[in-house]
Amino acid sequence: MTETGRATTRRQLLARTGALGAGIVFTGALSELFAGTAAAQDLGHTGYGPLVPDPDGLLDLPEGFRYRVLSREGDPLRSGEGPVPSHHDGMSAFAGGHGRVHLVRNHENRADARFPVPPVDGLTYDPAAKGGCTALTLDSRGRVLSERVAIAGTAVNCAGGPTPWGTWLTCEETEDRAGTAGYAEDHGFVFEVDPADPRRTGAVPLTALGRFPHEAVAVDPQRGVVYETEDAFQRPFGLFYRFLPDKPLGGPGSLRAGGRLQAMRVPGVPDLSCVQEPGARFDGVEWADVPDPRAARTPVRLQDFGPRGITHAQKLEGCYWGGRSVYFVSSFARSAEGSQADHHGQVWRYDPDRRRLTLVVVFGPDTDVRLPGEAPDNICLAAGGGLMVCEDGAGAQHVFGVTRHGEVYAMARNRQAIAAGGAADPEWGEFAGVTFSPDGRTMYLNCYAPGTTFAVTGPWRRR
Repeated sequence: MTETGRATTRRQLLARTGALGAGIVFTGALSELFAGTAAAQDLGHTGYGPLVPDPDGLLDLPEGFRYRVLSREGDPLRSGEGPVPSHHDGMSAFAGGHGRVHLVRNHENRADARFPVPPVDGLTYDPAAKGGCTALTLDSRGRVLSERVAIAGTAVNCAGGPTPWGTWLTCEETEDRAGTAGYAEDHGFVFEVDPADPRRTGAVPLTALGRFPHEAVAVDPQRGVVYETEDAFQRPFGLFYRFLPDKPLGGPGSLRAGGRLQAMRVPGVPDLSCVQEPGARFDGVEWADVPDPRAARTPVRLQDFGPRGITHAQKLEGCYWGGRSVYFVSSFARSAEGSQADHHGQVWRYDPDRRRLTLVVVFGPDTDVRLPGEAPDNICLAAGGGLMVCEDGAGAQHVFGVTRHGEVYAMARNRQAIAAGGAADPEWGEFAGVTFSPDGRTMYLNCYAPGTTFAVTGPWRRR
């Protein structure tokens, strides 16, 4: 495949959308992302207008929008269990009774985390691990009612995804074994978290879903199939998986019953990076059983999938379900690191009914801004129309909106500089965990470092 020759240049598009200098643009058939979904509404070509500098120096938003800081790392948890943990990452919002909202938030803590997730009896998998999740409950006016540990003793909890039955699947982005970094247990699993009652789900690894550096998951609400991305940015690159549960759509705890883990094989495509043309379509996608899902001897991506091999991709990240398909993101590919080709981000769509894989979006077709400043990471369907994409790169960090016509606009800009190991120039903590309240009136998002959770309200549904 070859790149499409788009007439609109990166600089022209960014200038028109008010995101010039922000470092992101793409080509692709964006309308395909929103077909049959609640996000089919369009915002036109300018999004919500230019960003207005925040006098408090935290978060720049378009005029008419405002934010509230819900939680910051180091502050006391309202439960009294300890300080709010570091490294706020993936997150999702769930409806509670009487207009309440439950937020479940990942903490991508490694062994050197400044503020670990406090261990709690009955909710801790490995006392030596410092990652996990916290849960916030908000009242009907968006005020924080409670904040507590939801699971502890896990490691490098990056992203995850909601289930159709209202729980959160949190993913460990590591495959460290017991004995590494002082761990007492093997890591690299998915765990289920009940946002309203974490003790209902406990701290049980869903081992049948595989042991590898997980990033995100998405669940087919009709079949109960769980799709999983593997974030491996060095060779051998990661795989895209599906898990066929023995008890599909069985509710909380049902994934513990086991099932089959399979990896995607696209015939004739050993590396997704070599596909460069938006709209490229591959029918007859195959799924190969994973020989050893728990990777007792060999990492899954290195296991023997037979003479036809398996399809790899560098830096597989965000994953979500929309309409009748699952979408997943490859943040970037670099030939210098072993990929077959270079790109600054892809969004893929897999249609299980047709067994069809389509490259929907390619980010950053021009090369005037170097990586990693253009890498898309967490992604979600926006209640007001289109997509919201978290940037994970260098310099000032943004949440970008994407209209269904393919226009990019800056929705938020992080103003929180963090020290870069004594360097003269500061770094800005990436955005993560973008998600919307069940009624679509509030966007929640995290700043990774310093860990901060925001609630953003405003005119999401424009006339």
